[in-house]
Amino acid sequence: MKKFKGLLIPLVIIFIWCIGSKLHIFNDYIIPSPLTVFNTTLELIKSGILIKSLGVSFSRVFIGFFITFVIAFPMAIILGMKKELLPYLEPFLEFMRHVPPIAVIPMLILWFGIGETSKLAVIFLATFFPIFSNTLNGVTNYDEKLLEVGEIFGFTSTDKFFRIILPQAIPSVMTGVQLGLGYSWRALMGAELIAASSGIGYMIMDAEQLSRPDIILVGIFSIGILGYLVDYIFIKITSKFVHSYGREVDYGRAENKKAVQEL
Repeated sequence: MKKFKGLLIPLVIIFIWCIGSKLHIFNDYIIPSPLTVFNTTLELIKSGILIKSLGVSFSRVFIGFFITFVIAFPMAIILGMKKELLPYLEPFLEFMRHVPPIAVIPMLILWFGIGETSKLAVIFLATFFPIFSNTLNGVTNYDEKLLEVGEIFGFTSTDKFFRIILPQAIPSVMTGVQLGLGYSWRALMGAELIAASSGIGYMIMDAEQLSRPDIILVGIFSIGILGYLVDYIFIKITSKFVHSYGREVDYGRAENKKAVQEL
């Protein structure tokens, strides 16, 4: 029953939308009927425009997110292990964290044009800090007592990192990745609306110039549904991974406490 509670508000909105369109309460030029939007969706799927646009946008998000993770994750790990480096980078990172990626788009267009590089740069700026900040928080907020136990058992620095620090940091890392995925979609849509010749954002902008609100709504719904599915799949996959790590950490804590008592 709980699974269906989330459908209540969308169904109510669709019902009001249908009634409003049927009674001509809504102007069809501004808010097209659900049937019109549905038929437009089928047309865009048959023509391949919708699938192609979503494919282009999804590939940009995937590539941009992958590049960001490869840079942000190890950087956070290094700074977490070498805390003496933080004072040198913290002012710059804090400055960049407060600059909206959309505000940088005009400069990126001047530097790179409206090609893929500028869009990937926007995704990088939007995704970097959620991943970096959460990973850094995870690797710096560990249980000191577990490290002491690790030293008793003769753990090397590498052992302590991979067997104590990293497992405890995994939930924070996954939170950052999830937030980064959401931010990457938002940033990409902004970039495609401003400067693009392909993608779902471009399709929406082109529909606005052609006065096609039905296509605009199809684009908006497609972004929301695809983003929700990506987030849902990510949570399902990572929850098992995090749960597995959590059990290992809990088991390790119990064993370590027992060992300390015996000592």
